[in-house]
This record gives sequence, structure tokens and C-alpha cells, in this order.
Amino acid sequence: MHKRRHFLQYSALAAALAALPPWLSAATVAEQGLLQRKIPSSGEMLPVIGLGTSRTHNVGLDDDDLQPLIEVLQTLVNGGARVIDTAPSYGNAERVTGELVQRMAARDKVFLATKVSSTGREAGRRQVEASFKALQADKIDLIQVHNLQDTTTQLQMLRELKEQGRVRYVGITHSSESAHDELLAVLQREPGIDFMQVNYSVAERNAQKRLLPYCADHGIATLINRPFTRGNLLSRVKDRPLPDWAIEIDATSWAQLLLKFILAEPAVTAVIPATSTPRYMADNLLAGQGRLPDAQQRARIVEAFA
Repeated sequence: MHKRRHFLQYSALAAALAALPPWLSAATVAEQGLLQRKIPSSGEMLPVIGLGTSRTHNVGLDDDDLQPLIEVLQTLVNGGARVIDTAPSYGNAERVTGELVQRMAARDKVFLATKVSSTGREAGRRQVEASFKALQADKIDLIQVHNLQDTTTQLQMLRELKEQGRVRYVGITHSSESAHDELLAVLQREPGIDFMQVNYSVAERNAQKRLLPYCADHGIATLINRPFTRGNLLSRVKDRPLPDWAIEIDATSWAQLLLKFILAEPAVTAVIPATSTPRYMADNLLAGQGRLPDAQQRARIVEAFA
């Protein structure tokens, strides 16, 4: 019965992907290839489009809840993307992520990133061990100190896990512009940080002033959260046609314009929009191929969302 259920799931998935318009298919993206950028501390290449799980993956583990998310994961993998970012503080998202990857037998095809958000070494270690269990993983690609909570203590613990080979990269995160100065201070004083995750978008451009240039100059990879400011940017243009000039940068949707604006910043390693909809995942992937905007075109994108 178990095998039959999964056969039906995959049949439904194949039908869903086949129903996507040709210009929106993950296969089209895979054929043309996603832009990839280097993780400076290792030289490993990462595709520039990933997947966030905040809110969208906080669901139950029953088949009905998981089905659209299985399709999202398959679209991500088929499109040549790898990064999935989650956290213990995202409700059930971490467990859901682990279950999806296990069901799809996709562990060797994805780059799993999660976070630690505890105070005190022992509490942090317990939370990290719970993440290994939730993600059903013996090794996690990236663990980040979430919103700079007890940063020094947790970074020390994460470095030890990295030395043991259980964690591949360590990082820090925040999603508020008010914390950018503190993020920069941590990067300046703490050695061995591989990744910084930060909010950056058409509406929140503060990171381009100092944080992103610092990361570029000091060999720190960056993940970008809140690219659509939780959908607020897209709601501004939902009733407006895409401008004719979007084709100049190979953009066929408003979401692609927003993502291409971010990717035009060379210090950005990958952007991680959250979604629970396969066609949105496919649309996001298309932003990772084709031309990126120059300075003048980026200004036009900002103006379009003003």
C-alpha cells in the first residue's frame, strides 16, 4: 500500500510538471542552466536560486499536506537548484523538510541549511541534535546562528561540529535592517564564518551599502532572505502588466524582476524565496538564467515597485 501511494504521488507530480507552460518548466531551466556562484571558503559552486521554508512548510506530515511540497522539491531539483533553508523556529518546517528529502531520496541533490536559536551551549547543542534528527541527516551542509542569538557561544559550538565533520559550513543570520551594524561587527570579530544570511530586496537595500561589500572583500558567502518582503512587493504590482523592457533582461514575471535585481549584486551567492507552489518555484528558477540588469536597469526595477 505504501509503495502504491508513492507511485500515485509521483504520477500526480509528473502530471503537474507536464502541465506547466513550456517557458515555465523546470526542465527548460535545467537545459539552459542556472547561474552558479562560488562559496569563497571552499570553492564549491552553488546555484543562485534556492528555497526558503518559513511559513510555507509549517504543515503536517500527512500526504495531503506534503503533496504540493513534494512537487516544489522535485521542481527545485529538476531545475538544477540545491539550497533549502529552514530553522527549528519555523514550526514544523524542519521536520517537513527532512521528510520531503527522505521521501524523494534527494539528500545528495540538496544543500541543507538550518539554524540554531538558543541561549547557552548545552541548549544550543540540544537544538542542533534535534535538527539532525528532524532533517534525517548525518551531516548538515550549513548551520547558522539565527538572528544573532548568543552568537559567540553558538559559533564556538558550530565550529567544533565543523571540525568533527558533522557540519560543512557555519554562518550567521538576521532579517531586519536594524541589525545590519551588529551583523557587520560579528563578521569583523569572529573568525571562520562561511555564510551570512540577510534581508535584501528592492524595498530593503541597506545591505548593499556595507554588508555585502564586506562579504565580497572577505570571502564570505551570502544567502538573501525576504526577496519579496513576504509578498508585499508583489502585491504592489499584481494588477499591472509586466513592462516591455523586462525582456531586455530575460524576465517574464514580476517575481523574476525582483530576483534578478538581487542577483545583479555580485556579492550575492544565492537567494532563497519561500514557496509552497510548484509553478512559483519554477518561475523563481527562471530568474537564475539569462541576462541580469545593469545599474540603469536596476534603477528602473526600483522605480517600477516604488
